[in-house]
Amino acid sequence: MNEQATNASVSNQDGWIEAIGIEELADLFRGAGYRVTAAEQNGIVQLMSASQGIGFTVRFGNVATGLLEQQAAGGTQPNAVRYLDYTLSCVMQVQGELPVELVASWNRTKRFARLASHGAFLALEMDVVVAGGVSARHLRSTIELWDRLIQEFLLHLRNRPAMAAQAASPDAGADHAGGAPSAPNDASSAATLQ
Repeated sequence: MNEQATNASVSNQDGWIEAIGIEELADLFRGAGYRVTAAEQNGIVQLMSASQGIGFTVRFGNVATGLLEQQAAGGTQPNAVRYLDYTLSCVMQVQGELPVELVASWNRTKRFARLASHGAFLALEMDVVVAGGVSARHLRSTIELWDRLIQEFLLHLRNRPAMAAQAASPDAGADHAGGAPSAPNDASSAATLQ
């Protein structure tokens, strides 16, 4: 196949991006004002950056296999692997106990990103799919959305003492009806993040 056919499968004449390369996505992040570093871990390349002082990674997902076959046949760069999706991931280590409701509350009230607890770690993740075609503007807006989600995540974590107090109170609903809120249980609000 020729180079024109390869490029057509990556983005069509309307400007749709149907698969994205590592350097291409890094350039989009740089254009949005982020410092980005590509790092290889266990043979897999990922991008590393930070928002709001909190580090995050970009892990690439499904390889656009049709593009790999076209690159091999057309003699284009073999290391220019392109992907159909990627995941933005922010993992924080937790010391102490977190209120059980912290993760469930986030997942119940927030859209676009999920929060999971993995032992001593909290992971905030957002998937971005380019398969089928998206615009560069859409990808830039997902970067802005991710930044906003990290801000909201930090606010959510700051509210954890209130969640701990609510969970520690045997009749949480009755306390809020007329009296002052109860003080947080020291054991359940002692969690800190690193």
